Amino acid sequence: MNNNFIKKLKIKTLYIIAIIIACFAGVGSRYYQEVLPVFISEYTGDTMWATAVFLFFRFLFPKHKVIVSASLAMIFSILIELSQLYRATWIDSIRNTIIGGLIIGFGFLWSDFICYLCGIVLGIIIDFFIRKA
Repeated sequence: MNNNFIKKLKIKTLYIIAIIIACFAGVGSRYYQEVLPVFISEYTGDTMWATAVFLFFRFLFPKHKVIVSASLAMIFSILIELSQLYRATWIDSIRNTIIGGLIIGFGFLWSDFICYLCGIVLGIIIDFFIRKA
C-alpha cells in the first residue's frame, strides 16, 4: 500500500478515537455529575461537545487550515446554541430523544459560548498532537 495512504488512514483513525473520547468524557460528566465537582459536571459536557465538533470538522476537511475548522466549529456551535431559543413541537420532540438532546441541547446558556471556545482550543491542541503523530 501507498505510504501516504497509510499515513492518512492513521490520522483519520486518531481523529475518530479522539472524537469518541470527547463524546464519552462529555456524556460521562453528565452521567456521573453526583460524584464530580460542580464546575466539572456543569461545564465539561459543552466543552467536550465543541471539542468533538472541531475534531469532526478536522476529520472531514483535513487539508483546511486549523483556523477554518475552528471558525466552522464555533459558528456551528453558536447556531446550535441559538436554536435552543426556538421552541416548537417538532424541534422539542427531536430534543426529547437521546441523540437529539445530545446534539442540539435543551436550553440556552450564555456560559456555553465560553465552553465552546475552550473546547475548540482543546481541539486545536489535540489536533496538533494528532498531526505530529
